[in-house]
Amino acid sequence: MKTGILLTTLALAGLIGTAHADVTDLKNYKIANDYIQKENVTITKTAEQAFAQDTIMVVGEGVPKRGTSGAQRRLTALRAAEVAAQRALAEVLNGVSIVGGKTVADASAESREIGSSVATFIKGFSPVVKDWNNREETALVILKVGMSGPDSFGAMIYDKILNEPGVKEETEKPLYTPPAELPPPPQAPQDFDGLIIDATAQTFRPALINRIFSPDGQVIYDPSRISQKVLVEQGCGEYTNSIDKARAALGKRGVKYPLVVKASGTISPADLQVSTDAASQIYAASKANGFMADARVAFVLK
Repeated sequence: MKTGILLTTLALAGLIGTAHADVTDLKNYKIANDYIQKENVTITKTAEQAFAQDTIMVVGEGVPKRGTSGAQRRLTALRAAEVAAQRALAEVLNGVSIVGGKTVADASAESREIGSSVATFIKGFSPVVKDWNNREETALVILKVGMSGPDSFGAMIYDKILNEPGVKEETEKPLYTPPAELPPPPQAPQDFDGLIIDATAQTFRPALINRIFSPDGQVIYDPSRISQKVLVEQGCGEYTNSIDKARAALGKRGVKYPLVVKASGTISPADLQVSTDAASQIYAASKANGFMADARVAFVLK
């Protein structure tokens, strides 16, 4: 986590109550527990979880400030719980990969503007749940943030990072040029309207910009070069742990016949490589149908 954010939240917690970011027993909070069950979203512990469910949900627990009484005990505990939830949100967001091996924490350290934008984003979210355990005199707060869509983390961060010098340099790789003689495709390229990349044999993690490379280092799929509107609305792809789930996820994007290929390796923790034949297949199919321009891509993780 970025040091500045951590120190700010800890200092604030000291003024308003005691914040806890450890594992919380949600059974002590009926309103919060009912909400989580209704939303069918798990508490987010890692950036990978955030991508998989396209949502970040974090909790924070707090106790009253010493010396307070009456309603002030509840208010200070709730504010402390909100600080703890903000700290948990910062930890998840700072672990989000942007491109290659660069994380949000890395970008924040390199750019004061990005660091300030992330901190402002975290403080700008109002809790979706505030709960008070009268018997234990403890409070719980839930923050919920979308990874894509309006007002999401993706909407904010794409706007900030795509023109950052460090990110632009990383994404300015040569685009794929197919070999002069393409191998005969096993199926007509126009039959495919989406792409599933099976990365279960690779050490690979989701990112705001997950790219696909050919064996000679040319970029086949680079989300930084497609419409920012598409990225904001749905991210650069779907993330699942099975091909069947990937088909179902792409089905929600209108995909009926996805091309399925296996990743042959990785270029970086967030970049995949495919074989020469697979690269040619992907290129031909997307040229015929344009699915990569609409981010109709799914990544299957181990």
